[in-house]
Amino acid sequence: MSIECEICGKKSLKAAKISFSHKQNVHRQFPNLQTVKVNQNGTVKKIKVCTSCLRAGKVERAL
Repeated sequence: MSIECEICGKKSLKAAKISFSHKQNVHRQFPNLQTVKVNQNGTVKKIKVCTSCLRAGKVERAL
């Protein structure tokens, strides 16, 4: 189960939290993924889509 948008391919990033003493703790920043029922080629499937793709209208949701 990957953490990736199936429309645009957006993945997690590595980032560093920097404390006051300037120590770096590496952590991951995840995209805001939602599981959505989608019409693809006449069939209804559940896929993971980021919210920016949902708002842009790149996905046709199934009712």
